[in-house]
Amino acid sequence: MKAIATRSVLIAGLALTLGLAACKKSDDAAATSTSGDPVAAVAPPAGKAWTDVVSATPDGGMRMGNPAAPIKMVEYGSLSCPHCARFAAESTKVLLEKYVGTGKVSYEFRSFAIHPQDVPLTVLVRCAPPEAFFPMVEQVYANFDGLSASTQKGAPALQKVGNLPPNQRFVAIADALGFTDFFAARGISTDQAHACLADTKGAERVAAEAQKAGDSGIDSTPTILVNGSKANGNTWADVEPVLQRSGAR
Repeated sequence: MKAIATRSVLIAGLALTLGLAACKKSDDAAATSTSGDPVAAVAPPAGKAWTDVVSATPDGGMRMGNPAAPIKMVEYGSLSCPHCARFAAESTKVLLEKYVGTGKVSYEFRSFAIHPQDVPLTVLVRCAPPEAFFPMVEQVYANFDGLSASTQKGAPALQKVGNLPPNQRFVAIADALGFTDFFAARGISTDQAHACLADTKGAERVAAEAQKAGDSGIDSTPTILVNGSKANGNTWADVEPVLQRSGAR
């Protein structure tokens, strides 16, 4: 049974309204059943690959690939969800090479915060330049077990940050959970990370996007949409046939 509990979540003293969802496999029966003619490959801009073309979307996501691709795949994912990490491991290589790289499919990732640690993680992957966003998300998922262990190890220290001013709390959280060091090793300096985390508008944006997604019916991660319809299932074995039926073949 699925349910969304919409409530105020206190994250080290900063209340953010989040649409909370379960990190779980979807059993949604509303399968995408489109069956389109095969679509033609589209050449990327001169000197680029489609996987180099990345831009923000009005819905709070980041999109990779041909903006005019006839097949649009959207993933609502949590950066702290093991099912999302598994989906990334299964899908990333073939999705980018076979589908996004041909210009037939665009891929958009929308962060859906379902656990408190999703907030600083999302702020930090967005702290990178647009072209580094997807590699940063991939690094989070590729190192999922290590980050989870770091989060558990640092959690007791969060009790000490509740009295800090709002613009210092997420800095302290990220430092305590090992996130600052993790991203520093991947090109986001400590000073840069602290500046992004100190801007509380970034955390508020993550919360607002989660609320909006929850209100729209997103209730599990990962949730995959293809041309606006929810795929039945959220493994790559479930999703690839949907892309192919939509014409990516």
